[in-house]
Amino acid sequence: MHPLSGSNLGTLVRVLWENGGVAPRHLPHAAAALAATIARWPLSTAEKIYVQRRLRREGPMPAPLFIVGHWRSGTTHLYNILGKGGFGYVSPLAAGMPWDLLGLVGVLRPVLERALPEHRFIDSIPVNPDSPQEDEVALANMSPLSFYHALYFPKNFRRNFDRGVFLDGCTDAEIAAWQNAFVHFLYKVWLDQERRPLAIKNPVYTARVAMIRQIFPDAKFIHVYRNPYEVFRSMQNFFDKLLRQFAWQPYDHVAIDDVILATYDRMMRALIADSDGLPDHVFCEIRYESLERDPLGQIEHAYRALDLGAFEAARPAFEHYLAGIAGYRKNRFAYADETLTKVERHWAPFLARWGYGRPDSAPVPA
Repeated sequence: MHPLSGSNLGTLVRVLWENGGVAPRHLPHAAAALAATIARWPLSTAEKIYVQRRLRREGPMPAPLFIVGHWRSGTTHLYNILGKGGFGYVSPLAAGMPWDLLGLVGVLRPVLERALPEHRFIDSIPVNPDSPQEDEVALANMSPLSFYHALYFPKNFRRNFDRGVFLDGCTDAEIAAWQNAFVHFLYKVWLDQERRPLAIKNPVYTARVAMIRQIFPDAKFIHVYRNPYEVFRSMQNFFDKLLRQFAWQPYDHVAIDDVILATYDRMMRALIADSDGLPDHVFCEIRYESLERDPLGQIEHAYRALDLGAFEAARPAFEHYLAGIAGYRKNRFAYADETLTKVERHWAPFLARWGYGRPDSAPVPA
């Protein structure tokens, strides 16, 4: 089933219409998604009304902790660790069926959990029922504003991507609708996670720190950054695999390298501008290579800097998880000289800011 099978009818119809439908060979997949959406519509609508009433009755939830950083920078690794420390998080079923999390998902949970993929499409990280997921797939099922719609409908790739990441060309009403969906979904996750403080991971929020602070003034942030050369090469793999898996339209025309180069530069500049002047107890940064080398030390640093709670109480759970992934091997890529030169030409300020050299040379110690 395509991820859009978990959308609401309004979102699905709108993105199909605005993007010119789907290629003929994907018509059965789109029809299946439409049928699933229509079949769930009465229960999804009832759950939406129920949650809106709960929101008015109970008031706002505590501000989440947000893990930010460009895609392929180590945000998933950090999220998986923190998920063992008592935080609430977005489960795979919450990501896939955001409109039905508190109702139909509970009824169908055993069946849905058996249908989960063994690992993520872009790497070999396992997917279990309790694996923390980013909320972007869920929000793509709740709003037309998501970069995933660029992957689903690459005919309008750049428009969908820039609207979904940077909100380019969006009206105030469209942004407000996205914000409402964002808060609505996080509130449901908070209830599903037994009102535990939430940790939310989404690379898109790297460019939206200021907006998130307007919605959640008490929000805290951990930024994970990684060698930009490795980010670039890994992003090529990211787009290649996700487009092959999810695109309902041809995508040979998409200039992926140009998208990666422009997006990283713009996203990092937005993050630096939004985080400038934020106190240490609100915003902290972790170098991915340091997280790999000393995960417990880096997690303890974040706990103490952001006052996230009792680190020592959570340490055994962190140690148990880290021992379980000790054999994991991340993707390895070759680097053509042309690729290295592209990165240096476009991302020189960030290589200098964080002290990174080419992958065959040792990074400057943090």
